[in-house]
Amino acid sequence: MHSANPEPAPHGGHDDLSSVLSEVLAADAEVAAAEARRVRALARAGHLAFDAMAAQRTSSKMAEMALREVASEIAAAAHLSDRSVQAQIGRAVELVDDYPATLAAWEAGALSRAHVWAIVDAGHPVPVERRGEFDVLAVATAEGRSPGRLKIRLAALAERMQPTTITERHRAARTTRTVRVVPGENGMSDLIATLPTVLAVGIYDRLTQQSRSVIDARLALSPAPGAAAVEPGVQPASRPEAVDGGVPRAAGTPPVEADIRTVDQVRADLFADLLLTAAPGADPTRLDDGPGTLGAIRARVQVVVPALTMLQPGGENLDPAELVGHGPVDAETARAIAEATSVPWDRVITHPITGAVLHVDTYQRTAAIDRHLRARDRHCRWPGCTAPAVRCEVDHTHDAARGGSTEVSNLSHLCQRHHTQKQFTRWQVRQLAGGVLEWTSPTGRAYVDEPPPYSPAVRFVPDPPPTAPPVSDPAPF
Repeated sequence: MHSANPEPAPHGGHDDLSSVLSEVLAADAEVAAAEARRVRALARAGHLAFDAMAAQRTSSKMAEMALREVASEIAAAAHLSDRSVQAQIGRAVELVDDYPATLAAWEAGALSRAHVWAIVDAGHPVPVERRGEFDVLAVATAEGRSPGRLKIRLAALAERMQPTTITERHRAARTTRTVRVVPGENGMSDLIATLPTVLAVGIYDRLTQQSRSVIDARLALSPAPGAAAVEPGVQPASRPEAVDGGVPRAAGTPPVEADIRTVDQVRADLFADLLLTAAPGADPTRLDDGPGTLGAIRARVQVVVPALTMLQPGGENLDPAELVGHGPVDAETARAIAEATSVPWDRVITHPITGAVLHVDTYQRTAAIDRHLRARDRHCRWPGCTAPAVRCEVDHTHDAARGGSTEVSNLSHLCQRHHTQKQFTRWQVRQLAGGVLEWTSPTGRAYVDEPPPYSPAVRFVPDPPPTAPPVSDPAPF
């Protein structure tokens, strides 16, 4: 990829931007401290309500009234909904009582609100007696990670603390799968399907690929700006049909309204089309009596399945299979995918201590290089981005047009947004050993993004406490 020369820095350049960044970071720290203080105050309000009822033998309804009374007082003074404040009090009590390390880190400005509530939400399934351990480990895990990347790590951390396996819980959860309609307004409704995550992500990915194909076809068929208008009844020599808004139409048919749908709108239209007709009928890539290309598009998901998890499913919580970009999946589902897919699986050799990717089967060929990179990166390598590698582009860290080599040590995955940002902004990047990317911002700050490690094959556990020697009966004399 060729990088464009960066434009001169606006309004004084790096010094101005650095000053603004420092101001933003200082304000963020002040906001975090203020938000944490507010949470502590709300938690005290909740405890006041609980303490007021503790000495009395009251019903659950009266306890609810006590909490509502406190929430209404705060809501009236702050011009907020009492329902909203009551919910905030409940969350505040949970954070203060169960996650003291998280709250302290928030108060110190080390975590943002998004990080804090990601930890609390991920901790809900953790047994109460292990919340303290989860709290401390979650704060350590959050360091240097965006909320999106943190959620995935926390999901795996929470799994390790579950008393039952994810497969057992997934079997029970599958019984809740359903499809329901929630009526909306203005002739619209929400169609909600509760499905296993792998299926839901696969459906969404297929719709996304199809919608992009529709929009790409629309752009390709639209006349270029400044092109000569086509006279009625006269077809361009380059294609057999006239075009309205990117949609092919036969000669003699009346013009149709230009297609200006967004990706979300096209995705929704395709979803309805597929469910009602079993094949996308409105396929702009269909130019004759044969099928178009949309029906041939299949879902893509990236699943990482630890070998030991497959061999010893009872221990899957220690190293669960992962749906990249979304979190752990049960070993039963991972095994079913492994047995059903016709795509060859890649064996990933990792460091026994660090979990870093060392090798993927035969990556001398170009296609195998891509497999190695997908195994190593797993998502976009821009700091904080969680776009799965299967939806990203492979980028030359040192541009190929400037002599960069096409080898693993000079390649990484970037989503389209961040690939473009690398090309057309003043951000710089270099790749260090082990696939580590060092990004340098326009103000000169460095941000290091490391490939997500796999769980190490070797785990160190503390020795069991020594047992006391048996005490013999004392001598009778």
